[in-house]
Amino acid sequence: MISSISINTAFCLAASDIEALIQGRMIAAISRTFINAIPYFAICPADISDNNQAIEIRAWARLEICKIYSNPVEIEKLSRLTIWNHQSLQDLLQERNKIFVAYLRVYQLDQAVKILSDRANPDKIGSFIRLPISLTGTTAKPALTDTLFKQRRHQLINLENPQHPELEELHTAIAQLPSPSLASQALGHQIKVFLGWADDSAKNQSDLDADWIKTIASLGDRSKELEGKSNYQAGTDFENITRRGLEYLGFKVDETCKGGAGGLDLFCSEPYPLVGECKAGKSIPDRAVEELDRIGKRHLRENYMSAVRLIIGSGQPTKQLQESSITSKISIISAMTLEKLVKLQAQHPNSINLIELKRYLVPGQVNDEIEKYIEVVSRDIKLRSHIVQIVKEHLKITSEDNADVGTLYGAYMHSTPHRFLTREELREILIELSSPLVGHLGRAKGNDGDRFYFLRDLPIV
Repeated sequence: MISSISINTAFCLAASDIEALIQGRMIAAISRTFINAIPYFAICPADISDNNQAIEIRAWARLEICKIYSNPVEIEKLSRLTIWNHQSLQDLLQERNKIFVAYLRVYQLDQAVKILSDRANPDKIGSFIRLPISLTGTTAKPALTDTLFKQRRHQLINLENPQHPELEELHTAIAQLPSPSLASQALGHQIKVFLGWADDSAKNQSDLDADWIKTIASLGDRSKELEGKSNYQAGTDFENITRRGLEYLGFKVDETCKGGAGGLDLFCSEPYPLVGECKAGKSIPDRAVEELDRIGKRHLRENYMSAVRLIIGSGQPTKQLQESSITSKISIISAMTLEKLVKLQAQHPNSINLIELKRYLVPGQVNDEIEKYIEVVSRDIKLRSHIVQIVKEHLKITSEDNADVGTLYGAYMHSTPHRFLTREELREILIELSSPLVGHLGRAKGNDGDRFYFLRDLPIV
């Protein structure tokens, strides 16, 4: 049942701590004093450098308990369960002799509220301030569900070691990205669910991705016209969904290029320059190559010829268009093929290597070439999924904590391998799968070299 309360007090914290609390990455905050008389309060960032800048309050918290920590061993364990650096906690303990840690049940406000920053400054971190206005907090948007919060609370009270520190490091790295891509956000969500920092009972990220991904091809052939949209609006919709798809694949899309009369439909600056023309409709006009050359040269000047040049549309290119695209070294890709690439990226985040993809963007129609690339990626995913299962099954059978490369190579060769690998090739894949950026295996150093253990499955979608 959703309840609401009036809040007049705020607890000042570092912005990074508040972000971690809202994201469900931790459920604790450090206080300057023992808290027992203030049952609920807003949480307010107090490390804004500009005193004239308004501070945004996005969440409130209910106090569960407040505990005192003074044992160095407990401090070390506490650092593993929070975003707080172990050395920083040790320094704080040496300065204060004890650390007060408040366990908080955090809820987002229905609407963020701004206050003047002179009411909250770095000296106030860990202390309370009086709010200039009353806020209304509700329990409608908890950072964690009841079940997940109880699990995290039990883990923190008992200072239990995190089960998957490598994945926690990966999620922290993703959370700290200044401009995370859609694919990175999807991976971050998957990791949060796996770690128990988020609930996946509602519609998950892959389902949300699928909703818009499935519209790429239909928008390309202007099926939306049936809903009363003009040709111009249909074209604009297709340009927007194409830019979103390219961004999802990992391209850095220039938002200033948005088509229109004489405008460039799309331009991507990273990981390599890519310029494109979007053609929604049942056919791609013969003038598409000429238009891209003319507009591209006007906007990019001498940089145009070194960029990857692309026409995206649903129609079948004519013989004339095919010939002119080869002459101008322009690739033609269908909206459906783009949809397949984005779908693969959604099913297996970061599986699309844009540098490798560039090799398949040859002049002319490249749908068949892209299909070859998709097949290569799919085979690589199946191989890696097979290797993850081998590690999992071997450790289950032997009851060992980890295994060396030689043992796993023997297990691989006695399985039904997808393809022959040398021992060194298997080792390289094991290292890749144990990277914090992948996180399906863990890697430990042993006297006999690298040893690997299972973390999470790599399902084939």
